[in-house]
Amino acid sequence: MSTLILDQEQVKRLLPMKHCITLMREALSTLARGASINPLRFVFHPNGTSRLLSMMPAYANASELLGMKIVTVSERGQGSQYDAHQGLVVLFDPQHGTPSAIFEASSITAIRTAAVSAVATDLLAGPQAGDLAILGSGVQARAHLEAMTLIRPVRRIRVYSRDFANRRAFVAYAANSLGLKVEAMPSVRDALEGADLICTTTSSASPIVEGRWLEPGTHINAVGSCIPTAREFDTDAMRRARLFVDSRESAANESGDFVMAVRDGGIRADAIVCELGELLLGRNGRSSPADITLFKSLGLAVEDLAAANYVLSQAEERRIGARIDLGGRKYARR
Repeated sequence: MSTLILDQEQVKRLLPMKHCITLMREALSTLARGASINPLRFVFHPNGTSRLLSMMPAYANASELLGMKIVTVSERGQGSQYDAHQGLVVLFDPQHGTPSAIFEASSITAIRTAAVSAVATDLLAGPQAGDLAILGSGVQARAHLEAMTLIRPVRRIRVYSRDFANRRAFVAYAANSLGLKVEAMPSVRDALEGADLICTTTSSASPIVEGRWLEPGTHINAVGSCIPTAREFDTDAMRRARLFVDSRESAANESGDFVMAVRDGGIRADAIVCELGELLLGRNGRSSPADITLFKSLGLAVEDLAAANYVLSQAEERRIGARIDLGGRKYARR
């Protein structure tokens, strides 16, 4: 049985953001019903380096779909041609266990992460939310810009990142690729002033958002930090927010925003209202229009699995990608 190989551009072409939002609704609902399995990711830090290797398996019971994402995260030097996230998504044939597909992972990660934030925004943001602030200007910032405009009628967009050239490049990308006007702001506080929809997509290890800057009624998608020693929000911001997650287990073990706020005494360990999947199955989100809602995104393998399975179906239908026979059969007896 051959294995289908897809590169980054092929994955992007086969996974449109609008459809991925629908896929993420289904994947999170399935997880909440207990019809899929998503173990906590395994993270390995090589000694003496700032890199990490993460392995994320998942299994969908009904379809017997089995897969894993393997990803490395490295510090990206100024002007680097490489994304900080590199890796593969591997799908396995349910009958034989052979690899049925191997896809480039950073494109799947970028699209499905922003799509999940769109699901959270649709469930939690006020119906008129449309003053958008984006912190960060990289791959996730670009994906979130597209996703937010698909889920809410955005009327104003501002961006802040530490590097002026990156801010300017983001503004040019928005205008040239999406036909959107984005204002580059000189500080985080300037970007957040008046915003009722916020996406944080930075690599900051220490808080860049203070609770006193957040307006009542704001919805936040907190995407940047994914290890327990890094956070984008100070303890006061976490205390003021009504907190939602993709996975309680992941938040308790991996989210520096959550873990450090609990450690500081700003919030309780049971401060999480619920998971997105539970909202999709009917749990309440906002308790009042003035709530500040914060979705802490860490990313789940079931999301990668759902996105990759759709990409596989589209690639087979359109006959896109290369096929390689990796073997995997029994050795012949001599």
